[in-house]
Amino acid sequence: MTGVDVARAVAEARRRLDRAGVPDPGRDAQALLLAVAGREAAGQDTMSGRVAAAYDRAIARRERREPVSHITGRRAFWMHEFRVSGDVLDPRPETEALIEAAISVPVRRVLDLGTGSGCILLSILHEVADAIGVGTDISAAALDMAAQNADVVGVADRVSWHRSNWLADVTGTFDLIVSNPPYIATSEMADLAPEVREWEPRIALTPGGDGLDAYRIIARDAPAHLVPGGRLLLEIGHAQAAEVSALLRASGFEAVTVHPDLGGRDRVVSAEKCRMGARISL
Repeated sequence: MTGVDVARAVAEARRRLDRAGVPDPGRDAQALLLAVAGREAAGQDTMSGRVAAAYDRAIARRERREPVSHITGRRAFWMHEFRVSGDVLDPRPETEALIEAAISVPVRRVLDLGTGSGCILLSILHEVADAIGVGTDISAAALDMAAQNADVVGVADRVSWHRSNWLADVTGTFDLIVSNPPYIATSEMADLAPEVREWEPRIALTPGGDGLDAYRIIARDAPAHLVPGGRLLLEIGHAQAAEVSALLRASGFEAVTVHPDLGGRDRVVSAEKCRMGARISL
Protein backbone atom coordinates (compact mmCIF):
# COMPACT_ATOMS: atom_id res chain seq x y z
CA MET A 1 0.00 0.00 0.00
CA THR A 2 1.44 3.38 -1.05
CA GLY A 3 2.04 5.91 1.73
CA VAL A 4 1.30 9.64 1.70
CA ASP A 5 4.14 11.89 0.54
CA VAL A 6 5.42 13.81 3.57
CA ALA A 7 6.82 16.81 1.71
CA ARG A 8 3.60 17.28 -0.23
CA ALA A 9 1.45 16.95 2.89
CA VAL A 10 3.56 19.50 4.80
CA ALA A 11 3.50 21.94 1.86
CA GLU A 12 -0.29 21.71 1.66
CA ALA A 13 -0.58 22.11 5.44
CA ARG A 14 1.57 25.22 5.25
CA ARG A 15 -0.68 26.70 2.53
CA ARG A 16 -3.79 25.99 4.59
CA LEU A 17 -2.35 27.62 7.70
CA ASP A 18 -1.13 30.61 5.72
CA ARG A 19 -4.62 31.16 4.31
CA ALA A 20 -6.00 30.97 7.86
CA GLY A 21 -3.67 33.78 8.96
CA VAL A 22 -1.46 31.67 11.24
CA PRO A 23 1.65 33.79 11.95
CA ASP A 24 4.32 31.13 11.22
CA PRO A 25 2.62 28.46 9.12
CA GLY A 26 5.78 26.58 8.19
CA ARG A 27 6.88 26.16 11.77
CA ASP A 28 3.47 25.00 12.92
CA ALA A 29 3.07 22.60 9.99
CA GLN A 30 6.34 20.93 10.97
CA ALA A 31 5.59 20.96 14.70
CA LEU A 32 2.23 19.29 14.22
CA LEU A 33 3.70 16.67 11.92
CA LEU A 34 6.24 15.76 14.58
CA ALA A 35 3.51 15.71 17.23
CA VAL A 36 1.27 13.27 15.37
CA ALA A 37 3.90 11.18 13.58
CA GLY A 38 6.75 11.18 16.08
CA ARG A 39 9.82 9.37 14.87
CA GLU A 40 7.90 7.92 11.95
CA ALA A 41 8.22 11.34 10.29
CA ALA A 42 11.97 11.67 10.89
CA GLY A 43 13.86 11.04 7.69
CA GLN A 44 10.88 9.37 5.98
CA ASP A 45 9.52 10.27 2.56
CA THR A 46 6.05 8.86 3.20
CA MET A 47 3.65 8.42 6.09
CA SER A 48 0.88 5.96 6.65
CA GLY A 49 -2.75 6.74 5.95
CA ARG A 50 -3.44 6.65 9.68
CA VAL A 51 -0.80 9.29 10.39
CA ALA A 52 -1.93 11.37 7.41
CA ALA A 53 -5.50 11.43 8.74
CA ALA A 54 -4.30 12.46 12.20
CA TYR A 55 -2.16 15.18 10.64
CA ASP A 56 -5.11 16.50 8.66
CA ARG A 57 -7.20 16.71 11.83
CA ALA A 58 -4.42 18.57 13.64
CA ILE A 59 -4.03 21.06 10.79
CA ALA A 60 -7.81 21.62 10.72
CA ARG A 61 -7.71 22.51 14.42
CA ARG A 62 -4.84 24.93 13.84
CA GLU A 63 -6.75 26.51 10.93
CA ARG A 64 -9.36 27.49 13.53
CA ARG A 65 -6.49 29.22 15.38
CA GLU A 66 -6.46 26.72 18.21
CA PRO A 67 -2.99 26.97 19.79
CA VAL A 68 -0.45 24.30 18.89
CA SER A 69 -0.02 23.61 22.61
CA HIS A 70 -3.71 22.72 22.95
CA ILE A 71 -3.49 20.37 19.99
CA THR A 72 -0.35 18.63 21.27
CA GLY A 73 -1.33 18.90 24.96
CA ARG A 74 2.01 20.24 26.09
CA ARG A 75 4.08 23.42 26.30
CA ALA A 76 7.80 23.84 27.02
CA PHE A 77 8.67 26.07 29.99
CA TRP A 78 11.87 26.38 31.99
CA MET A 79 13.21 22.80 32.23
CA HIS A 80 10.11 20.75 31.36
CA GLU A 81 7.26 20.19 28.96
CA PHE A 82 4.10 20.90 30.91
CA ARG A 83 0.72 19.42 30.18
CA VAL A 84 -1.73 22.11 29.14
CA SER A 85 -5.29 22.44 27.93
CA GLY A 86 -7.95 25.07 27.46
CA ASP A 87 -8.45 25.03 31.24
CA VAL A 88 -5.13 26.77 31.98
CA LEU A 89 -3.08 29.68 30.72
CA ASP A 90 -0.25 28.60 28.45
CA PRO A 91 3.17 29.04 30.09
CA ARG A 92 5.16 31.71 28.29
CA PRO A 93 8.90 32.40 28.07
CA GLU A 94 8.45 35.85 29.64
CA THR A 95 7.31 34.23 32.88
CA GLU A 96 10.72 32.60 33.29
CA ALA A 97 11.89 36.00 34.62
CA LEU A 98 9.75 35.27 37.68
CA ILE A 99 11.47 31.90 38.20
CA GLU A 100 14.89 33.54 38.01
CA ALA A 101 13.90 36.12 40.61
CA ALA A 102 12.35 33.48 42.86
CA ILE A 103 15.44 31.26 43.04
CA SER A 104 17.92 34.14 43.35
CA VAL A 105 17.79 33.85 47.16
CA PRO A 106 17.12 30.84 49.42
CA VAL A 107 13.48 29.76 49.72
CA ARG A 108 11.80 27.06 51.82
CA ARG A 109 8.00 27.58 51.76
CA VAL A 110 6.36 28.84 48.57
CA LEU A 111 2.76 29.85 47.85
CA ASP A 112 1.62 30.18 44.23
CA LEU A 113 -1.63 32.09 43.77
CA GLY A 114 -3.68 31.28 40.68
CA THR A 115 -1.34 28.41 39.86
CA GLY A 116 -2.98 27.30 36.59
CA SER A 117 -0.75 24.62 35.05
CA GLY A 118 1.51 24.83 38.10
CA CYS A 119 4.48 25.77 35.91
CA ILE A 120 5.77 28.54 38.19
CA LEU A 121 5.58 26.67 41.48
CA LEU A 122 6.80 23.38 40.06
CA SER A 123 9.76 25.00 38.32
CA ILE A 124 10.79 26.66 41.59
CA LEU A 125 10.52 23.36 43.47
CA HIS A 126 12.55 21.63 40.78
CA GLU A 127 15.34 24.16 41.25
CA VAL A 128 15.23 24.24 45.06
CA ALA A 129 15.41 20.65 46.24
CA ASP A 130 14.49 21.28 49.88
CA ALA A 131 11.59 23.68 49.25
CA ILE A 132 7.93 22.79 49.69
CA GLY A 133 4.99 24.51 48.05
CA VAL A 134 1.28 25.20 48.03
CA GLY A 135 -0.60 26.05 44.85
CA THR A 136 -4.06 27.60 44.81
CA ASP A 137 -6.57 28.26 42.07
CA ILE A 138 -10.27 28.99 41.84
CA SER A 139 -10.56 26.41 39.04
CA ALA A 140 -10.78 22.73 39.99
CA ALA A 141 -9.79 21.77 36.42
CA ALA A 142 -6.64 23.87 36.69
CA LEU A 143 -5.71 22.23 39.99
CA ASP A 144 -6.12 18.81 38.40
CA MET A 145 -3.79 19.84 35.57
CA ALA A 146 -1.25 21.21 38.06
CA ALA A 147 -1.30 17.93 39.98
CA GLN A 148 -0.58 16.03 36.76
CA ASN A 149 2.34 18.34 36.08
CA ALA A 150 3.72 17.74 39.57
CA ASP A 151 4.14 14.12 38.52
CA VAL A 152 5.79 15.21 35.26
CA VAL A 153 8.34 17.35 37.13
CA GLY A 154 8.81 14.77 39.89
CA VAL A 155 7.99 16.96 42.90
CA ALA A 156 4.52 15.69 43.82
CA ASP A 157 5.73 14.75 47.30
CA ARG A 158 6.64 18.38 48.04
CA VAL A 159 3.52 20.20 46.89
CA SER A 160 -0.15 20.44 47.83
CA TRP A 161 -3.06 21.99 45.97
CA HIS A 162 -6.01 23.94 47.36
CA ARG A 163 -9.02 25.60 45.80
CA SER A 164 -9.13 29.24 46.84
CA ASN A 165 -10.10 32.63 45.50
CA TRP A 166 -6.67 34.22 45.89
CA LEU A 167 -5.86 34.14 49.62
CA ALA A 168 -9.40 33.72 50.92
CA ASP A 169 -8.90 30.09 52.04
CA VAL A 170 -5.13 30.10 52.56
CA THR A 171 -3.70 29.29 55.98
CA GLY A 172 -0.17 29.55 57.29
CA THR A 173 2.78 31.74 56.38
CA PHE A 174 5.39 31.53 53.64
CA ASP A 175 8.74 33.05 52.89
CA LEU A 176 7.80 33.48 49.22
CA ILE A 177 4.49 34.20 47.51
CA VAL A 178 4.37 34.21 43.71
CA SER A 179 1.63 34.88 41.21
CA ASN A 180 0.97 35.51 37.54
CA PRO A 181 -2.54 36.90 37.94
CA PRO A 182 -4.92 37.98 35.18
CA TYR A 183 -3.90 41.52 34.30
CA ILE A 184 -5.26 42.40 30.87
CA ALA A 185 -7.66 45.36 30.89
CA THR A 186 -11.07 44.90 29.32
CA SER A 187 -10.19 47.50 26.69
CA GLU A 188 -7.18 45.42 25.59
CA MET A 189 -8.95 42.11 25.08
CA ALA A 190 -10.04 42.77 21.50
CA ASP A 191 -6.43 43.32 20.43
CA LEU A 192 -5.24 39.89 21.58
CA ALA A 193 -4.35 37.21 19.05
CA PRO A 194 -7.20 34.74 18.37
CA GLU A 195 -5.09 31.96 19.91
CA VAL A 196 -5.25 33.81 23.22
CA ARG A 197 -8.59 35.61 23.10
CA GLU A 198 -10.68 32.68 21.86
CA TRP A 199 -8.93 29.64 23.34
CA GLU A 200 -7.33 30.49 26.69
CA PRO A 201 -9.53 30.76 29.81
CA ARG A 202 -10.83 34.30 30.12
CA ILE A 203 -10.61 34.10 33.90
CA ALA A 204 -6.82 33.68 33.57
CA LEU A 205 -6.50 36.63 31.18
CA THR A 206 -8.52 39.49 32.61
CA PRO A 207 -10.24 40.46 35.86
CA GLY A 208 -12.15 43.10 33.93
CA GLY A 209 -11.87 46.84 34.30
CA ASP A 210 -8.35 48.25 34.40
CA GLY A 211 -6.73 44.84 34.90
CA LEU A 212 -5.43 45.62 38.39
CA ASP A 213 -8.05 44.00 40.64
CA ALA A 214 -5.99 40.90 41.43
CA TYR A 215 -3.01 43.05 42.42
CA ARG A 216 -5.21 45.07 44.78
CA ILE A 217 -6.40 41.90 46.52
CA ILE A 218 -2.93 40.34 46.74
CA ALA A 219 -1.33 43.56 47.99
CA ARG A 220 -3.98 43.77 50.70
CA ASP A 221 -3.97 40.15 51.85
CA ALA A 222 -0.46 38.82 51.20
CA PRO A 223 1.25 40.44 54.22
CA ALA A 224 -0.75 38.26 56.61
CA HIS A 225 0.71 35.16 54.94
CA LEU A 226 4.34 36.25 54.71
CA VAL A 227 6.98 35.89 57.38
CA PRO A 228 8.80 39.13 58.29
CA GLY A 229 11.17 39.81 55.42
CA GLY A 230 9.25 37.40 53.18
CA ARG A 231 9.09 38.16 49.49
CA LEU A 232 6.23 38.70 47.06
CA LEU A 233 6.83 38.27 43.30
CA LEU A 234 4.18 39.31 40.79
CA GLU A 235 4.21 39.07 37.02
CA ILE A 236 2.84 42.23 35.43
CA GLY A 237 1.89 43.63 32.07
CA HIS A 238 4.72 45.66 30.57
CA ALA A 239 3.01 49.01 31.30
CA GLN A 240 1.84 48.22 34.86
CA ALA A 241 5.07 48.53 36.86
CA ALA A 242 4.36 51.96 38.36
CA GLU A 243 0.78 51.16 39.38
CA VAL A 244 1.55 47.75 40.90
CA SER A 245 4.60 49.13 42.70
CA ALA A 246 2.46 51.89 44.20
CA LEU A 247 -0.12 49.37 45.42
CA LEU A 248 2.59 47.34 47.17
CA ARG A 249 4.18 50.37 48.83
CA ALA A 250 0.77 51.54 50.02
CA SER A 251 0.29 48.12 51.64
CA GLY A 252 3.55 48.47 53.59
CA PHE A 253 5.92 46.48 51.40
CA GLU A 254 9.56 47.48 51.19
CA ALA A 255 12.34 47.03 48.62
CA VAL A 256 9.87 47.21 45.74
CA THR A 257 11.82 46.42 42.58
CA VAL A 258 10.92 45.97 38.92
CA HIS A 259 12.64 43.19 36.94
CA PRO A 260 12.76 42.97 33.12
CA ASP A 261 12.21 39.90 30.98
CA LEU A 262 14.68 38.76 28.32
CA GLY A 263 13.14 41.25 25.91
CA GLY A 264 13.93 44.12 28.25
CA ARG A 265 10.31 44.86 29.15
CA ASP A 266 9.07 45.28 32.72
CA ARG A 267 7.82 41.83 33.71
CA VAL A 268 8.08 41.16 37.47
CA VAL A 269 7.63 43.30 40.55
CA SER A 270 9.29 42.02 43.72
CA ALA A 271 8.74 43.33 47.24
CA GLU A 272 9.50 42.39 50.83
CA LYS A 273 7.32 42.41 53.90
CA CYS A 274 8.61 44.80 56.52
CA ARG A 275 10.70 42.87 59.07
CA MET A 276 9.02 44.79 61.88
CA GLY A 277 5.61 43.69 60.64
CA ALA A 278 4.38 47.23 60.01
CA ARG A 279 1.56 47.56 57.54
CA ILE A 280 -0.41 50.43 56.06
CA SER A 281 -4.04 49.78 55.15
CA LEU A 282 -5.19 50.54 51.63
